[in-house]
Amino acid sequence: MRRVRSCVAEGHKEISPRRSLSRLLFVDGLEAVRQDERSPDGGDRCGFPRTIQALLNLTLPLLPGVPFLMEDGVMGPHSLAVIQQFQSLVATPGAASGVIEPSSATLAALRAAVNGQTGFNLLHVLMPLSSQEQASTFAAPLVTCMNTNQINTTLRQAHFLAQLGHESGSLRFTSELVNGAAYEGRIDLGNTQPGDGPRFKGRGLIQITGRTNYTNYGNDRGQDYITGLNPNLLATDPDIAADCSGWFWATRHLNELADKDDLLTITKRINGGTNGLDDRARRLKLAKCLLIA
Repeated sequence: MRRVRSCVAEGHKEISPRRSLSRLLFVDGLEAVRQDERSPDGGDRCGFPRTIQALLNLTLPLLPGVPFLMEDGVMGPHSLAVIQQFQSLVATPGAASGVIEPSSATLAALRAAVNGQTGFNLLHVLMPLSSQEQASTFAAPLVTCMNTNQINTTLRQAHFLAQLGHESGSLRFTSELVNGAAYEGRIDLGNTQPGDGPRFKGRGLIQITGRTNYTNYGNDRGQDYITGLNPNLLATDPDIAADCSGWFWATRHLNELADKDDLLTITKRINGGTNGLDDRARRLKLAKCLLIA
């Protein structure tokens, strides 16, 4: 697990939480990340300030009267107060330093909200732009999908969720935003008939593309995803959107690459290149932190 320490700091010198609010986040083995260097998805480059806030929100049932935290990656007075209350009531009863150390009881208690299990809580933290409705919609389909396609170790699950998180924009998109005209006539995708480009554009949480993929997926599942409006089912049906992504993952032998922790080759097999590699890597680090003890 990537161990996390959220601390109050001035440069690299720690000072009391009572004197100043957190300015830096330290991640073992990584450079310090300033809060004003947040990525476009609303988290910092390593994802951790917002992650701490999201995990705290999942523990609110244990904190009577504590209001919901804005998950904006800024560790302001309210975030610090909630950390201290969480420590005092849950993690370290009677003691509240406001500091989250590596391997600390506080970090362990926060991670318990996810408990290394795939489900709504994990998706809520891993997919920072998804709504609660989107996380709820895809929680069960993704569990089924991973079971069906042997994505059955925490390392495989971390890689899978990191990749589909990037491809789907944190579960928000199950269909490419472009119309697919660029795929027209792409023989390598099996698009041999007029209109195949838009008809078989990227769909599903991992955006499978082309007549050949749609045909092969349908054949493997004993379903027709070619005729009429059936191609749209890969985007409109949450179970199919998840399952076709798991099918793509398994048939490209990405489990074996995940076992080797080979992010680069997995990305190339999904994307055809390395677009979004930095974001995929950030998501993978966070998934490992939450899933792998």
